Amino acid sequence: MEADWEFEVGGDAPVIEARWPGLIDLQRTPERAWDLPEAAQLPALAEALVTLNSAPSSVWTSKCDFWEHLEPDAFDPGELDAPSGCFAHAMGCYIDLLPKRDQAWPLPGMAADRCRKVCSLLHEIPLRCCRVDLVIRRAYITADLTDLGITAYLTSCGASPAEAVRTLQAVLAAFADAFCPRSTLE
Repeated sequence: MEADWEFEVGGDAPVIEARWPGLIDLQRTPERAWDLPEAAQLPALAEALVTLNSAPSSVWTSKCDFWEHLEPDAFDPGELDAPSGCFAHAMGCYIDLLPKRDQAWPLPGMAADRCRKVCSLLHEIPLRCCRVDLVIRRAYITADLTDLGITAYLTSCGASPAEAVRTLQAVLAAFADAFCPRSTLE
């Protein structure tokens, strides 16, 4: 699986608003992930959110979205390791991740180390037609607490919408497992 990471913390770079007005606190009630409109469109997203917000996870999520159709100019088939003819349909999602207090990334290098580890785990998975991009950003946790967070962009493609969905489902499961291995949930 293709995966990479980068910093985007200066100037006009986007920030993560952790406690935005529409937040459903999945840390307290992860099963509420199924109530999100995105879950109705992509149940695998809800499954990933439940895992990412579970007690053994090192992170919690504050926001997500799902794009059922990506325009051809929104992705590069080569960056998704997509063979010819397998990128007619593309979709993606994003998830804002924040470290749990006991797992905080007070130094940029700590967030970078976490991203490197996740990318390394994802690179080991033999899955094509997909990509995960991790972007380290400033995060406003509360009005007086700023930290670092990660916006994860997950993209998949396929020769048909069904293929793209199957691939994105696999990417979401692998991604959630990289932050919270399934063995810790059993």
